[in-house]
Amino acid sequence: MSLLEGKTVVVSGVGAGLGHRVAAGVVRDGGNAVLGARTRERLEECARNIDPGGARTALRATDITDEAQCVALAGLARERFGRIDAVVHVAALDGHFGGVEDADLVTWQQVIDVNLLGTLRMTRACLPALKERGGAVVIIGTQSALAPPSQVRQAAYAASKGALTSAMYSMAQEWGPSRIRVNTVVPGWMYGPPVRAYVRFAAESEGVPEETVLKRLGERMALPDLATDGDVAEAAVFLASDRAKAITGQSLLVNAGELMH
Repeated sequence: MSLLEGKTVVVSGVGAGLGHRVAAGVVRDGGNAVLGARTRERLEECARNIDPGGARTALRATDITDEAQCVALAGLARERFGRIDAVVHVAALDGHFGGVEDADLVTWQQVIDVNLLGTLRMTRACLPALKERGGAVVIIGTQSALAPPSQVRQAAYAASKGALTSAMYSMAQEWGPSRIRVNTVVPGWMYGPPVRAYVRFAAESEGVPEETVLKRLGERMALPDLATDGDVAEAAVFLASDRAKAITGQSLLVNAGELMH
């Protein structure tokens, strides 16, 4: 039997990178993927690519800062497939850079509303269905919440994801009696669209080849290659599956060994 045969997984934040990879992994492993993101066109493109016949995907444009839209996405999963077995939270606001001294705290509030509160809204919307059979909540965290990155400063993003990890412990304890597992996948430098854009920018700014920037990043890792968004997606799909049925309240680093815990 495939890893997610007969299961329905809600995936938030489906774009060109990690969200797409998670959704593709769900369908590949026999599951139904219910796709949410703010841009419907991205959702439609993802669905066409991973499920051309449309039998195992459903989608709805969803802003996770809006509770009614979260409820509607969860409702779509129930309406189309009759169940929710897991929710994987990829949706995040990660484009705000800087530290604390020069922080625009209004922007910090926006980051927290998406990354922390938005994830909690979407989880709570799926909770009644998850309680019926048990299941999994998988959060995408960030290594920046554990150790500050040397290349860029993303204090707001790190703080919001760190708070979400703390919330994970409470959710895992609270919903454990309903056989709902809550875990976090923690990427470091994850090679995909955002890191490719950073590598291009750094190479152009420094007047060096992109390979030079990539080599500099790779020197920080125990393994010789950066983890990819596909690698992170594989960990998320595993934690969403019954093969992880005894794992809850855990953070799994997927970072090629840059930081070890």
